[in-house]
Amino acid sequence: MLAFECEGRFFLVDCGADATREMVRAGLDPTEVAAIVLTHEHPDHISGFALLIEKLWLLGRRAPLPIFGPESALRVAEACFGVYTTDKWDGLPERIYHPVPPELGAPVFRDETFTVTAAPVEHPVPTIGLRVEAGGRTVAYSADTAQHDNVARLAAGVDVLIHEGTGSLPGVHASPEEAAETARDAGVSRLVLVHVPPGVTDEGLSEARAVFPETEWGVDGQRIRV
Repeated sequence: MLAFECEGRFFLVDCGADATREMVRAGLDPTEVAAIVLTHEHPDHISGFALLIEKLWLLGRRAPLPIFGPESALRVAEACFGVYTTDKWDGLPERIYHPVPPELGAPVFRDETFTVTAAPVEHPVPTIGLRVEAGGRTVAYSADTAQHDNVARLAAGVDVLIHEGTGSLPGVHASPEEAAETARDAGVSRLVLVHVPPGVTDEGLSEARAVFPETEWGVDGQRIRV
């Protein structure tokens, strides 16, 4: 999961664990989250959704919460939350679901700070990558995907591309070297690899850096300044 922050506003992408705890650790007020974007329905990206809604309510969030993502991911999130008995949770914030169409450049949301667009990527379930523009800076996020042209299109010229680097698995995941090729082709300034196996080392980036020198591993809790 990621939080995108600019000028005192932020939104959350995915919630595979205790997102509220991680927002607090990052110095963010969870009750002020502007929106949630779910990239896809797999449990490592969505299983913390019900806990997130409960904790936001307990912390005093009452304003409606806009939630964006592929229609299938929204259905799973809604169904998971629906198994709990919440009819006596007075003041529970309304969840407003907004399906994102599976097309390149699909609008996700736009407010006074952020402009967020999406594109379908390649994974076993409907999944979207994101492009975020805010404060004169741009960031792209691949989400879970095999190497795909849509990521390069989303990431064209961005300041930072956050790309998964699980390892090459056709139709499912991408390797660091494949992510580096995408970064090179998109003309980005910096590549940060996430969703990576445990035990990675700097030496493990040698092949990726031969393709795109400005490549690095992402780590839990990292703050990426753009």
